[in-house]
Amino acid sequence: MKSIFRIMRATSSLWPYYVIILACSVLTAVASLATPFVLKFATDAVVAALNGDGGSTVRIIFTFAGLYLVVQLLMTVVSNYGGYQGDIMGQKMRSLLSTRYFHKLLSLPQSYFDGQLTGTVVSRLNRSIAEVTFFIKSMSNNFFSMIVSTVAVLVVMFIYYWPLAVLLLIIYPTYLWLTGLTSKKWQGWEKDKNEHVDLAGGRFNEVISQLRVVKSFGTQARELAGFAEHFTSTVSLTRSQSRHWHTMDVYRRSILNIVFFAMYLLIFWKTLTGEFSLGDMVLMIQLMAMASQPVSMLSWIIDSAQRAIAGSREYFEVMGLPDDPRAASVIPPTVTSTIQKVQSSEEGPRKPSNHELPDPVIEFHDVDFAYGGEDPVLRDINLSVRRGEKIAFVGESGGGKSTLMSLLQGLYTPSNGSVQVAGFDTSTSTLGQLRSTMGMVFQDASLFSGTIAENIAYAKPDATRDEIVDAARQANADVFIRRFTDGYDSLIGERGLKLSGGQKQRIAVARAILKDAPILILDEATSALDTKSERIVQDALDRLMEGRTSLIIAHRLSTISAVDRIVTLENGRIIEMGTPGELAQSGGIYSELLRLQMSASSADRKRLREFGIVG
Repeated sequence: MKSIFRIMRATSSLWPYYVIILACSVLTAVASLATPFVLKFATDAVVAALNGDGGSTVRIIFTFAGLYLVVQLLMTVVSNYGGYQGDIMGQKMRSLLSTRYFHKLLSLPQSYFDGQLTGTVVSRLNRSIAEVTFFIKSMSNNFFSMIVSTVAVLVVMFIYYWPLAVLLLIIYPTYLWLTGLTSKKWQGWEKDKNEHVDLAGGRFNEVISQLRVVKSFGTQARELAGFAEHFTSTVSLTRSQSRHWHTMDVYRRSILNIVFFAMYLLIFWKTLTGEFSLGDMVLMIQLMAMASQPVSMLSWIIDSAQRAIAGSREYFEVMGLPDDPRAASVIPPTVTSTIQKVQSSEEGPRKPSNHELPDPVIEFHDVDFAYGGEDPVLRDINLSVRRGEKIAFVGESGGGKSTLMSLLQGLYTPSNGSVQVAGFDTSTSTLGQLRSTMGMVFQDASLFSGTIAENIAYAKPDATRDEIVDAARQANADVFIRRFTDGYDSLIGERGLKLSGGQKQRIAVARAILKDAPILILDEATSALDTKSERIVQDALDRLMEGRTSLIIAHRLSTISAVDRIVTLENGRIIEMGTPGELAQSGGIYSELLRLQMSASSADRKRLREFGIVG
């Protein structure tokens, strides 16, 4: 239960709901306890009246029936009001925990996601938090009143006949102890089942998001088989888990049945000997029924609790991971009503203009980098980029070009050395400061579901329609946007699936134009396009690069030849650096690429493609 209390501490802002629910539980318990006493006195009064010792039988019947109705109505109203508050509390808790989980994910370093399936992260959110909130809500609606009722029943039984209370005091902890023994194995199986469900959910998300690829390669049957295998494994685990649980439940409940048999025997014996009146017997039987309810509910409560504990453990494992300390200015530290209009926190630091940047704008000092204990991807990187300079990076696939751009954006921090961008150290400066200086266009346009206008304005949500249209015109996107029925308000589908590759890329360029950052990163921004689309996008990129410090990973030598300097990388090291004219004569990698481009042999063309270069 430590995990459950941890959840309640984490949601302490909901304490008014806890208080209201607890108060309703106490009133419900008192009302439910009053019912057996009403029946007891009614029974004794009716028996007395029938024996000629009481008053009017009709009056007695109506009096106690009326009391019974009042008690039941009170219990109905109070319990339902408590249930209403519990429902609201449960949803508020889910909202709070979900938002904090999302906040946590946004605060984690990029390295965490390198080893996670997106669908697994989503599955954990849906399953873990749902199980926790379901249990807390159920417990608040039922458990509190059950505890109060149980204590009251024990007190009344002790007053009337203490051996009955002693038997209950023995059976409750014994039942809990036996259930605790059962739950240790149960949770192990539950953890394995959750892993299968999360892996299946992760793969499901991947397959659905790339369904065109799956269908193109005809791998639907294989994907379905792998997905089904995970859930088949959960059936096998459930079989073992359930067999163990219910076998132990037979033992637990058999012991319980024997004890209650003894208790009923005592009640009936006491009534036969005249020590209990018929009313007392009715009272004791009613109290016994109330006493048996908590025990019979314990299996369900513990079953739900174990699921919640398993879910909360996974939740707190993620919540316990260290944040990226540089994310402080990107994400608000607390989540308040509707995230306080979110836009106010998205304004971020002011973007400096190009002439305000220091010179050099970018500096790599003795930088080494490796992904999570693997061999270094970058070694001894030393590079300075002047303000307004255009630099192209060339090297074989896997040579470290994209990793260099990732370090520049602060997605990772160097293993050794430092990276300075616009005067900010990427290892220590807040990401809001760092990324306010940069605009990016990648090979994958990475659009979101929503309208075209919303995607263009993603980095500047308060942009006016005129600003959005002007950015689209500069990106050569306005012409095709206006062909859509709804124009800029057209929905483009998840990841822009309703757009062609060239259209998506032009929207990505418009997005970078609207951000108007002084540093520009182009990571193979036109490599996935056909020749016609590439010319249109390249024309937009040429305008975007004007007056900006630009770093380019290009796939055509014609693009590279127009830059100020070329940096060639091999096995994570800078091999040469210079102007296109200098490197053309150096006999190095760039010189080799120029020679390969002029060759028509298949071997040379293959070698050229190893550098991501096309003719």
